Amino acid sequence: MTPPSMSGGSGTAVVQAPRVEGAYPEGHLFLARQKHGVWRVALDSDADFGVLADTAPMMSAAERRTFGTSAVGLASGNQLTAASDYRTGMRLPFALGQDWILRGGPHGFAGTDTPYTAIDLKGGDQRVLAAAAGTAYTICSSGKGWVRVYHAPLYSGGPRLATDYYHLVGNPAFNGQHVDEGAFLGNTGTDTSCGGEASSRHVHFSLGTYGTSPNPPSDRTKIAIAGHAFGGWVIRSGATAYEGYALHGSARCTANGDGGATCMHNYGKLALDQGIVDANGGSSVTRRTGPGDGYASAGTAADGGTVTVSCTGTGTSHTGRWGTTTLWDRLSDGTWMPDAFLYTGVNGPIKPAC
Repeated sequence: MTPPSMSGGSGTAVVQAPRVEGAYPEGHLFLARQKHGVWRVALDSDADFGVLADTAPMMSAAERRTFGTSAVGLASGNQLTAASDYRTGMRLPFALGQDWILRGGPHGFAGTDTPYTAIDLKGGDQRVLAAAAGTAYTICSSGKGWVRVYHAPLYSGGPRLATDYYHLVGNPAFNGQHVDEGAFLGNTGTDTSCGGEASSRHVHFSLGTYGTSPNPPSDRTKIAIAGHAFGGWVIRSGATAYEGYALHGSARCTANGDGGATCMHNYGKLALDQGIVDANGGSSVTRRTGPGDGYASAGTAADGGTVTVSCTGTGTSHTGRWGTTTLWDRLSDGTWMPDAFLYTGVNGPIKPAC
């Protein structure tokens, strides 16, 4: 890549993939600045990208808020985190209330490579929508097929996530525009403008991070999509690429290729203070008047339901799908339930102690 013959520049750099099934291209945004005859270049995956974004004249104010070193989270207040934070605040990339096919379970951006960053989705009205608000770019130089959206952190210091949408047809050309959650990005298709192959129309939906690596890596920083929730579904890997499934509470949607069931219902995003009830095979979880089995029953929470957590405490130990813990969550209605039966995306409390 040769820097432009001026004081600064920006654009996309793409390594095209071979045109075979399961292959996907590598793409980056880049910024370049010249000072005293010395060029400084950073990719979107590089921590230095934010430093350049702070003063790059070609970057809009909205882009600086996304990429700059002073970027802040969307939520304020005490946002508790744990060593592993799988919260996305994202819906599935199609209309709320629709049911789509999980065509392919977790797989790499190039198919069998790891980590498994992506899933394949198809069906419904075929309209692919932004999973969350962010700053959008068309990655392929042709302006077709591949859109990436960079999302602001959910909270100050939180992970900087980006979502990719590939194989699109009829997509708008984006160059740093802000898009709202649910904005139209294109239709499912078989486009391979930057390489790869697709035997039937779908969207290759993948997850990554940006602005995190201290040194320029050979590829955009990638993270496994498994364990993260989109539209009320927790993605789970299978034994090999393209296998796997998604969980909504105890309900399972299995990846079955083009003939799969239309079971991926888009329930919408999960807020930072919310969780999905997972009875681990049961139909409901008992709610109680306090944090422990010794307190009186206060009804039940249905498997797959969404609840809001107001604060936390400790009580009787329980083992659920996500592990064993003495943590209990006080819900917004004043009742309590074991955290072992609640998917929140965090292995620990999401709210302070009561």
